[in-house]
Amino acid sequence: MSDRRIARKFRRRKPQRFSLISSTEEPLGPKKKRRSSSTEATEDKKTRGESASIQLFPPELLYYIISFLPVRDLVALGQTCRYFYEVCDSEGVWQRICRRLSPRLRDENSGGSRPWKRSAILNYTKGLYFQMFSGRRHFVSKTVAPLLSHGYRKFLPTKDHIFILDYNGTLFFLKNALVSSTMGHIQWRRACRYMVLCRSAKDFATDPRNDTVYRKYLYVLATREQPPSPALGRSEGSGPAPSSRLCDCVEVYLQSSGQRVFKMTFHFSMKFRQIVLVGQETERSLLLLTEEGKIYSLVVNETQLDQPRSYTVQLALRKVSKCLPHISVRHMHSNQSSAVYLTGEGTVYFEVHSPGVYRDLFGTLHAFDPLDQQMPLALSLPAKVLSCALGYNHLGLVDEFGRIFMQGNNRYGQLGTGDKIDRGEPAQVHYLKWPLDLWCGLNHTLVLSQSGDFSKDLMGCGCGAGGRLPGWPKGSASFVRLQIKVPPCARRICSTRECLYMLSSHDIEEAPAYRELPASKAAVAPGDSEALAARTCEEYLSQLHKCPTLEGRMAKMKEAVGSMPLMTFQKDFFWEALDMIQRAAELREAPPSS
Repeated sequence: MSDRRIARKFRRRKPQRFSLISSTEEPLGPKKKRRSSSTEATEDKKTRGESASIQLFPPELLYYIISFLPVRDLVALGQTCRYFYEVCDSEGVWQRICRRLSPRLRDENSGGSRPWKRSAILNYTKGLYFQMFSGRRHFVSKTVAPLLSHGYRKFLPTKDHIFILDYNGTLFFLKNALVSSTMGHIQWRRACRYMVLCRSAKDFATDPRNDTVYRKYLYVLATREQPPSPALGRSEGSGPAPSSRLCDCVEVYLQSSGQRVFKMTFHFSMKFRQIVLVGQETERSLLLLTEEGKIYSLVVNETQLDQPRSYTVQLALRKVSKCLPHISVRHMHSNQSSAVYLTGEGTVYFEVHSPGVYRDLFGTLHAFDPLDQQMPLALSLPAKVLSCALGYNHLGLVDEFGRIFMQGNNRYGQLGTGDKIDRGEPAQVHYLKWPLDLWCGLNHTLVLSQSGDFSKDLMGCGCGAGGRLPGWPKGSASFVRLQIKVPPCARRICSTRECLYMLSSHDIEEAPAYRELPASKAAVAPGDSEALAARTCEEYLSQLHKCPTLEGRMAKMKEAVGSMPLMTFQKDFFWEALDMIQRAAELREAPPSS
C-alpha cells in the first residue's frame, strides 16, 4: 500500500474520544452528579423568591450609588416611578452631586428652599456660548468656565473681554489670550483665561452703547467693610471701640487690565441693588436704585478718572422719585440718551434726553421739553409689564401674559411687525409669545423663545448686515428663526458688532413668569381667529403679487412662513424647501458657460 493511500485512510477515520481525566473541558476531580429537571425548577423558583430587590438596599448605600450618575441621567431615573422620584429628589443625593461638581462651594453660600439641588443644577447648566459673525466657519463656541463660580447670573461683553457675575456676588474677568492649538499653531482665542476681579458685588454696568469700542470702564456696585473713623472713636470717650460697618460703594475698573482706578463710598444707611449708566464720557450719569425702589443719580467725568486725585460727587434724588414718591421702581434700563423705569406694579416710565430719539420713539416732539429732560413719561399698556429691552431708538416690552409689544423707529424692520412703518405707541407682535429673553440692539431685535418640546430657538428681525442675523444677511421685517444652535438651558442673549452671546443657566427657584390670557382680555375672539388669519394670508398674497423679482417673492414668502403659528420643525421644512427652489431657479436662469 502506498504512502498516499495510508494517509487518506487515516484521514477518513473518526477522531478518538478522550477520557474525562485527560479532557481539558472539565477540571480534575470527582464527577458532579447531574440534577433532574424537577430539582432545577424547584431551586430556580426558590432563587427567584430570595432575590434581593433594590428597595431593600439601605438608603445611604442607594444615595451613594445614585450620586455617581450624571445630572441628566439622574433626572431621567427620577421620572420612572414614584420610589425613584423620592430617592433622586432627596437633598442627600443632590448634596453629593453638588460636592462633585463644585468641590469648593461652601455650605453657607447655598440658598433657597432646596439649596443643594439648586446649587447642583446651577453649576451643571452654567455656560457662556458665543458665535462670531466674521470668518468662514460660523459655529457656537464655549468660553472657559471658572471653577470658583456658583452659576451665572449676569454677563457683559466689553471691548476686549467678558465679565460674569455669579450668584455668590463674585465678579469674574474672562480674558482673550494667545494659546496653542492641537496642531501646534498659536491662535487667538476669546475668553479662554479667567481671574477674579472682585467679590461681594451686587451689580455692574458699562457704557450703554451697543458698540463695545466705547466700553472702556467697568462700574461695579459692591459692598465693602468700612473701618470706623477716628473722630467717632474720640467722641464716644472711654466706651467700647466702634465696630466696622458694611457700606455700599461704586468701584471703577479698566476693562483692558482689570485695574481699579476710582472708588466712591456711600453712607451706611444707603443700600443699593442696581446701577446703570446714561450719557457720554464727559458727563456720565450713574443711576442707582435703592432697596426701597428710589432712584439716585450722580455725574462723573470719565476722562478724569485715571488722574490721581480725589473729589466729592453729589448724590441727588432723581426726578422720577421726586415727582412720583408713591411708586417703587423694580428695574432700570438705559442707553446713551434715554432710560426706562419699570415699577413693581408693572408700569413703565420713560426718560428721554435727545429730541431725535424722542421723535423716533413717539413720532412727535409735542411733549418734549429740552429744559426738563428728566420728566418721566408713562407708557400706556393694557396689562402689567414684566420685562423690557431698550435699543438705540426702539423699545420692546413683555407683559404678564407673554405678549410682546414693540415701539419706535422701524426703518430696518427691527420692530418685527412685518412692515417698515414706525410706531409711536406700543404695537403687539401677534405671532410671537412667551419669550425667555428679549434684546434690542442698534437696528435689530433678538428674542429667545421655547417651543412645545422644550427646545430653544433664537428669533431675530431688522438689519442683517455684518452677519448679525445668522442665515438672513439681508434682514427681515418679521421675526425669523436664526441659523444658530441654541444651548438647551439658554437664558440670556446679547449681541455686539463682532459676535452673539448666549448665557446658559437654570434656577429652580424661579417661578413661571407668565399666566394664561383670559378670554375677556383677548384682543381677538376665538371665532374671529380664523378670519384674522385669512386676512393676514390675503395681505401677504397681495404683497407677493407686487414683488417683481423671484428673490423678492422668496423673501416675502419666508416672512409669511415665519409669521404663521407653525411648529419649529414645520417652519424649518418650509424655509429649507424655499431655499432649494430659489437655488434651482438661479441655476436655471444662469447663462451657460462658454
